[in-house]
Amino acid sequence: MGKCYPGEDDLAIVRAILMYLSLGNLRDANKLMDEVKMEVELKNLNFPSSELTQFVNYLLLTLQRDALPLFNMLRQTYKSSIDRESTFNELLDEIAEKFYGVRRRNPLEGIGDFFKMMGGE
Repeated sequence: MGKCYPGEDDLAIVRAILMYLSLGNLRDANKLMDEVKMEVELKNLNFPSSELTQFVNYLLLTLQRDALPLFNMLRQTYKSSIDRESTFNELLDEIAEKFYGVRRRNPLEGIGDFFKMMGGE
């Protein structure tokens, strides 16, 4: 499609869209997807068709409504595709926090409880 490694066009598109979404910016994420599709069509290219692009299309629709269970189902269904890029799960955690109020669990959270227990408080 452009200046990506062969077969990785979908990664670049999805990465950009997830970055917008992780900032809570659904409008520009949708606009970017529309622009990419229009550019591909104008250049008579094929839009990268993969499970990852299918996932992000469904994700954009899901985020337009209060559908946390559907969001979680999409993450589970497309897990193998999401795992192609190490940052996607972190971005999706941020998206869940912005759109659905899901608090991300801090891995150090339990250590404070452990020290309280050891101190006898």
